[in-house]
Amino acid sequence: MKRTFYLIPLVIFSLASCQKEPGTGGTSTISGKVWVLDYNSEYTQINNRYYAMKEDVYLIYGNDVVYSESYKTSYDGSYRFDHLRKGKYRLFCYSDDTTGTIPGGKFPVIKDVEITSNGQDLKLDDFVIAK
Repeated sequence: MKRTFYLIPLVIFSLASCQKEPGTGGTSTISGKVWVLDYNSEYTQINNRYYAMKEDVYLIYGNDVVYSESYKTSYDGSYRFDHLRKGKYRLFCYSDDTTGTIPGGKFPVIKDVEITSNGQDLKLDDFVIAK
């Protein structure tokens, strides 16, 4: 009987520490920057190029259908999502439609990544969006 008493806390602790779902509570980071191609009003010429300030970047955990976190880029276009667990993630931000064919005039620019180990620091290539 005494053995069962000691095994119960061990089993509960083991099950609680085996979370495999992506999300917060881990030790990994995903970061990057958002680069803007600033077009004229007809989208026929690029007037400027720069890193986006205050641009929204969204993070989706695993196979969720809606975003779980968002981050506004800093003055230098950078974003960072901290304290992530192992798993698959989708990041996206919105770009203007330069072709004029998409209803609403915007489309998502998407990056899929996977954190495969604890303490990982993933630095992604720049998102490139049109404005």
